[in-house]
Amino acid sequence: MNPTPMAEPMAQDQPNVRCALPAVLLIDDEPFQLKILGRQFANLGFHQQERCSDAHAAMARIANEPDSFGLIACDLHMPQMDGVEVVRRLSELGYRGALVLISGEDTRVLQTAERLARAQSLQVLGAVSKPVPMPILRELLAPLLTTADKLPSSAVPAPPRHGEPQIDAATLALAIAHGELVVHFQPKVSLKGARLLGVEALVRWQRPQGELVAPDRFIGLAEEHGLIDALTNDVLARALAEVRRWSDRALPLQVAVNVSTLSLTDQQFPDRVLLALQTAGVLAPRLVLEITESQLLQQPVRTLDVLTRLRLKRVSLSIDDFGTGHSSLTQLHDLPFGELKLDRSFVTGAHANPSLQAIVGPTLDMARQLGLHTVAEGVETLEDWRWLQASGCEAAQGWFVGRPMPAERLLGWLAEWETRRGALME
Repeated sequence: MNPTPMAEPMAQDQPNVRCALPAVLLIDDEPFQLKILGRQFANLGFHQQERCSDAHAAMARIANEPDSFGLIACDLHMPQMDGVEVVRRLSELGYRGALVLISGEDTRVLQTAERLARAQSLQVLGAVSKPVPMPILRELLAPLLTTADKLPSSAVPAPPRHGEPQIDAATLALAIAHGELVVHFQPKVSLKGARLLGVEALVRWQRPQGELVAPDRFIGLAEEHGLIDALTNDVLARALAEVRRWSDRALPLQVAVNVSTLSLTDQQFPDRVLLALQTAGVLAPRLVLEITESQLLQQPVRTLDVLTRLRLKRVSLSIDDFGTGHSSLTQLHDLPFGELKLDRSFVTGAHANPSLQAIVGPTLDMARQLGLHTVAEGVETLEDWRWLQASGCEAAQGWFVGRPMPAERLLGWLAEWETRRGALME
């Protein structure tokens, strides 16, 4: 297909470079800003790009070739079709790549637009004000500048390449049966002493063709086709087996495992968890089950039954992505959680954002009064680390601490962390 009349062809800054990074579509109605943005992306290695000054033309491009771009950077304030309309259209088109929002509007408008995009299941890397500072752009794009095995849970995989086999339920069932699921672990450390407390288990699918598939491409499929029990059992077994191995090497750690909505309404789930613990030879308090806040509104009576039985079995419970769901205070009061995880959208950049500080500070105070352990997700910089430390948050997880990694890399990471730890304590 020929490019639309409003789109510039691939950037020619380095025409002979074969780039492994995804193709990027840049949308801005100001030609000068568009040119600058294109050069910034090219300087970061995104040489395969199209620049479009007409949002309608850009959406037509996506509609005709939905897998052409693994990244879109879009201005919010455009006369023909504003950024909110673009977000809505991308969601309707089922766009699966990454999205960066850019605007000269104030910070609160940017944050609201980012939340709106996330609410429509778009994979948002972040939002940034104009003019775009190069260090901030580099930080936003960091998930796409790293190798697949280092992607954090929130990072966005590039859309499937043409010619790759499609993922379907039968293929996923075989993958689970043949042991193709793998678990990566992201460290969680104390903010007071910077000591390793535990890890979060993050599932990936290592396909025989070599592709490492992110969970957002197959968890929903597992839930829809009755495969979530088998998948959860497999992840629990793998995660707990590693906990046992670390314990045998005098490294007692907790492991956190994310739980599906369907598991929370399955009254046999607590018994399956207990069996997995017994099989691995791991004590129940070593396991934390993370439940996303928005999941808890479904079948509340069954959910309360399952969560209470898990707590009676001494399994720890964490409310994940806190602040992104509904009825938060009621859930904290009524359900037996022992840990609260602040969502990364409230944490990243909080050290320099009074609005985020006004949310995070009181939330930490409330959690302390309720006796909940607090964990901040998305800690990406030393400045955020220091601010959370001063605010009384107890634990941190994020790129500043460590990225998700295979189990065999954890001891190597720990040796490096011990070296960094000294500087953090000064």
